[in-house]
Amino acid sequence: MGGLVSESKPARPNGRRRLVAACTAGILSLGAFALSSGAQAAEPGAHHVADRSTVSAAHVPHISAPTASVNKSKLAAGAAVQTPAPVRYDIDGDGAGDQLYRGVDFNWYNSLADGNHSLGDSTEQYVDVITPGNIDGATGPDVLGLTASGKLEMFSGSNFPASSSWTSTGWTIYNKVFALDDVTGDGIPDIAARTFDGHLYLFPGTGSGSAPFKTRLLIGSGWAVYDQLAGAGDLDGDGISDLVARDTAGNLYFYKATGVAAAPYKGKALIGTGWNTYNQIIGLGNGESGAGFVTGRTVSGDLYQYAANGAGGLKPRYLWSTGAGEIDVMAGMGGIQNWGKKWLAGVTSSGSMYGYVPTNTGTFYGRDPVGDPGDFAGVSNMAAGVSSTDEGYPELFISAGGTLYNYARGAITSGWSYNLTVAPGDVSGDGKSDLLARNSSGQLYLFRGTGTGTGYSARTLIGGGWGVYNAIIGAGDMTGDGRTDILARDTGGTLYIYKGTGNASAPFAGRVKLSSGFGGYKKIATAGDIDGNGLADLLAVNSAGTMYRFSAHGTGQFSAGVALGGGWNTYSKLF
Repeated sequence: MGGLVSESKPARPNGRRRLVAACTAGILSLGAFALSSGAQAAEPGAHHVADRSTVSAAHVPHISAPTASVNKSKLAAGAAVQTPAPVRYDIDGDGAGDQLYRGVDFNWYNSLADGNHSLGDSTEQYVDVITPGNIDGATGPDVLGLTASGKLEMFSGSNFPASSSWTSTGWTIYNKVFALDDVTGDGIPDIAARTFDGHLYLFPGTGSGSAPFKTRLLIGSGWAVYDQLAGAGDLDGDGISDLVARDTAGNLYFYKATGVAAAPYKGKALIGTGWNTYNQIIGLGNGESGAGFVTGRTVSGDLYQYAANGAGGLKPRYLWSTGAGEIDVMAGMGGIQNWGKKWLAGVTSSGSMYGYVPTNTGTFYGRDPVGDPGDFAGVSNMAAGVSSTDEGYPELFISAGGTLYNYARGAITSGWSYNLTVAPGDVSGDGKSDLLARNSSGQLYLFRGTGTGTGYSARTLIGGGWGVYNAIIGAGDMTGDGRTDILARDTGGTLYIYKGTGNASAPFAGRVKLSSGFGGYKKIATAGDIDGNGLADLLAVNSAGTMYRFSAHGTGQFSAGVALGGGWNTYSKLF
């Protein structure tokens, strides 16, 4: 059951979560650029590559609801040791949990009992949002937004995303931050954060809006093996919210909460296999009954819900709703959310450019022109890359006449004598997107970003020998650790991955061979995350013009290719 329905809202069953997806049915509007006959910017800095469009009411899909509650398991008799955590995000105060999420149109939405409510877009496009509950003691739930540059900002639910009340920096040392509910027994919600080396820390809540969290406490090490972490609410009926974690093999583990801050969880217990069928494991805390539940989203956008069985496990899944694939970021998602690039550009032999936006379900919306026909004729060195600021706009870099341009912001530098430019994201580990450039001698250089899109540090040599590659591409994390990686293909058709380290002096580990069979593809590219799991995927076009998607799945490898259709040989360049 499920599917897209009309604007009239079906009756709401009691005791259930509600979700309404919101996104465009077409792609985002794309900003126009123009090159003069001398390949110079007619209006440098005047436009963004992808503009944030307004969703038409006729194009807002609704996700239908189940006809019966699926999260009403009760607390075990006499088992509760503290008051069960309340619903984390009840923004309208009706006692039922609501959802906060961003559509592919850049807008944020609340799903409430009376339908879908747009909150507008935000100046900063958060890579993740956390709804931990009421953390400042004021009325209503609060929201935490995490930016790519490592800012954690707090909002009252009624103010999100317009005006934050508290900001903390330095969170780039963590690759996942998520809500836990109260696990220390003081009645104040807590959060957790994991470092890249797998140390998981507890941040106990204080109840103060000016300093909402205490000094972190180490929960334990070894948590890097999980690609999904989610606070699922109380799964075993003792009144304390528990934790679930998924590894890349698809095993789901239950971590029982103890209520003791010094050792908040007991050892793991396997509660399921085959969970890698989902691109996101979503933990929204307790339902209205005081019991937790877990939700999984498939690549096609189906949402399956698992109610707690009261003993630390889960009941059989239930199809909650369909159509959630186009949700870009949702509070409670367990994956390492990476804003990445999220855009594909193609240039025809006549110099016309078109842009494609991913649907998050493994495909693209229809193309839109960028600029006027023929605007990019004669320009061969260009890159579409990860946003250089927290604004989240994809960037277009073009080298013309020896000058490097950022077409959202203007000229960057003259004397640009490199034959290849790559904008894969943050490779130095400071949360600011960087540039890579290769010269005719095969030397690859790093230009560290300053977070402005036009300012970059003096170049640093990564190494020589990169002239053996006819393609070097990247658009964020491909290996599941949150670091930016790149792919390189040599002239013999062998494809290699260079895993990012986050270390500016040595930004990539040694290459690892992925496949020797990519010589038959005329073009390879990446548009960032296409299938909704937060990882950048690989695209390849064969000699017949058929495009294939190779999905990254967090192990440093890619799934078998899936055909996305023909006609892609109309482009002489994809990036």
